[in-house]
Amino acid sequence: MALVISTVNMKGGVGKTTLTVNLATCLAKNHGKRVLVLDLDAQISATLSLMSPHEFAQTRKKRRTLSYLLDNIIQPNPYSKLDIHDIIQPYICGIEGLDLLPGDLELYDEYIVSETLHKQAAMVDNPDFETVWNHFERVLIQKILEPVLEHYHFVIMDCAPGYNLLTRSGLSASNYYLLPARPEPLSVVGMQLLERRIAKLKESHQTNQPLNLNLLGVVFISSGGGLLSRYYNRVMRRVQTDFAPEKLFKTSIPMDVNVAKAVDNFMPVVTSMPNSSGSKAFIKLAEEFLSKLSAS
Repeated sequence: MALVISTVNMKGGVGKTTLTVNLATCLAKNHGKRVLVLDLDAQISATLSLMSPHEFAQTRKKRRTLSYLLDNIIQPNPYSKLDIHDIIQPYICGIEGLDLLPGDLELYDEYIVSETLHKQAAMVDNPDFETVWNHFERVLIQKILEPVLEHYHFVIMDCAPGYNLLTRSGLSASNYYLLPARPEPLSVVGMQLLERRIAKLKESHQTNQPLNLNLLGVVFISSGGGLLSRYYNRVMRRVQTDFAPEKLFKTSIPMDVNVAKAVDNFMPVVTSMPNSSGSKAFIKLAEEFLSKLSAS
């Protein structure tokens, strides 16, 4: 059975997508792992890091995106013709073992979700909308992934910034989460907010089936100024206060223009520019990732 891992931070622009697609690619390409990338962000950055806009447009026209699967759970359709096996894009970027479940620009309708859950709550003797919501949140992504978990070593999910329904459901379905961060004060705020939200998420599911969700580690990804920033030492002192040493990856990802160039080519940097500093760092990070898992 696959280990399910969410890449998440409350703040945007911290490198979630870059981490997700390059880690997944390294695991498949260099370590022979079967990896599924699941794009839970309506900005579809992970999807467009692994396929061109033209390919995505054709895929979306055929309704072969996450949106189709979400619709069938929110409003089950007995005449539905596609399942998750039809929607997963295999052998992505020509890499054996690397698959993609494409995201969508419009993932679900919040009004329809609320209406459906209110109807479910009204059908029981003692209506309790919170209980119905928590159950739906717990099983939404879990139900989508169940049919394919035995086919992969890892499912890595690129979560949206903030804390929407799909992020919460993705975390609820995960064994671990990765926390990418910039060595900047505002990024630390996002980390602190996320930790508080995850504590509340675990608390809300404690009475029924407790979440088996743990932080695998914080990964620092440099931005302008990077590790030489005047804020760096102050930020790192705060992070070292908040997190145990084993929860901090030793490998950090340097600022590398080739990472941005790779996105323009709709490919991970580890395949398009394997000799770049960013690529070498991701290769080393994948090794540390596997080492952390074997030690946990």
